[in-house]
Amino acid sequence: MIIFLLHFAELAYSMKITEKCDVYSFGVLALEVIKGKHPRDFVSSILPSSSVINIPLDEMLDPRFPPPSPDVQGKLISIMEVAFSCLDASPESRPTMQTVTQQLRI
Repeated sequence: MIIFLLHFAELAYSMKITEKCDVYSFGVLALEVIKGKHPRDFVSSILPSSSVINIPLDEMLDPRFPPPSPDVQGKLISIMEVAFSCLDASPESRPTMQTVTQQLRI
């Protein structure tokens, strides 16, 4: 929950909604689609401790779906990497949405 509190603290401090807030929200949404539920507990448990994310893919995927093919696995990993970059605690370190769209063209 700390990561989400940081995000909201960012809004409370500046009182400005910026593109970087939208980028953060996109990262949450992307992980929610892949995981099948809101990633709040999952994200807060991994992001503060490490900038390198090393989690088995099957722990990230919605368990209601069958395992993806190897080709789809690679695409999912790419999407998750982009999503995690959107969740950086520092707004300045998050990519722009233009960069995100370029990275997602797989």
